[in-house]
Amino acid sequence: MRDLARFEQSAAFSLTERLVLRLAVALTRTPASVDDAFFAELRREFSEPQLVELASAIAWENHRARFNRTFGIGSEGFSEGDFCPMPESSSLAGEASPSHR
Repeated sequence: MRDLARFEQSAAFSLTERLVLRLAVALTRTPASVDDAFFAELRREFSEPQLVELASAIAWENHRARFNRTFGIGSEGFSEGDFCPMPESSSLAGEASPSHR
């Protein structure tokens, strides 16, 4: 978890895991974008059903996060005190601070 913000450079993640994380980043940006070259790279590693499942899971979690943020829905406290990695500040450039909805 501590290497999540630096997953591209971290030895903690396999090539497959880095591809999934790249897809998550690509699909949660605004605007979401997956170019042809990246899609071809994904197709070499994943079948079409696997890609559908990955994209669906990423889109659903992105939907939930944005929905919860809109209505100020916070944590249930199940992981109180546990480690939670924050995105690197460069990935938040241009976004409103977390306290703003």
